[in-house]
Amino acid sequence: MDQVTIFGDIHANLPALEAVLQDIDGRGLTNLYCLGDLVGYGTFPNEVVEIIRARQIPTLMGNYDQGVGNDSDDCGCAYKTPEARALGDRSIAWTNAHTSAENKAFLRALPMQIPLRLGGLRVVLVHGSPRKVNEYLYADRPDSSFERLLDLVDADVMVCGHTHLPYHKVLPSGRHVINAGSVGKPKDHDPRAGYVVLRTADDRLAVEFVRVNYDIERAARAIEATEMPDEFAAMLRSGTG
Repeated sequence: MDQVTIFGDIHANLPALEAVLQDIDGRGLTNLYCLGDLVGYGTFPNEVVEIIRARQIPTLMGNYDQGVGNDSDDCGCAYKTPEARALGDRSIAWTNAHTSAENKAFLRALPMQIPLRLGGLRVVLVHGSPRKVNEYLYADRPDSSFERLLDLVDADVMVCGHTHLPYHKVLPSGRHVINAGSVGKPKDHDPRAGYVVLRTADDRLAVEFVRVNYDIERAARAIEATEMPDEFAAMLRSGTG
């Protein structure tokens, strides 16, 4: 194939997922893949999982999927303050209590990596990194570290998620690292949902980041109507995660 559409970090935000899929369908984009973290922080875990299942979109296991799929109280998240950890603990407890057993079984069966061929390029999809589902690959990581990770998976292109911060790096070797951003919980101060489209021609890679408006108030008010912390609603409105 010479085009692939990649999104992830939905985090139980049904309005954002619906808007992204409508945008993708409206553009006639194909070959959809999801980088995981279907659940957590938002209040539509079952609805999000069931859409992914119904559309049979190949999907990775995110750290939150791993936690909820195994009924764990640990989402594998790196919280920087005790207050943030307390909010996170409330999120995973709520999500564990409100995700069906059938959907948990789906989450814990998801793969850790998906290899693709895009034209002549070898592409690997990961949630965090090839080493750990919850490793954060920020754009300011040294090029040499990214090169080693690509060596590890024998790839020309690596697409990751987890940080909720979209970027595209071209390494000294000419290889690429792309973060797809987040559908349901952006952290780059742009509250719109995000996804990425990769295209190849003559083995040259073109990367298009797409942002989509969605009904943020519907998602935020749904959080405020439950015992999920209201802070997560405020983060959706501000695009701060």
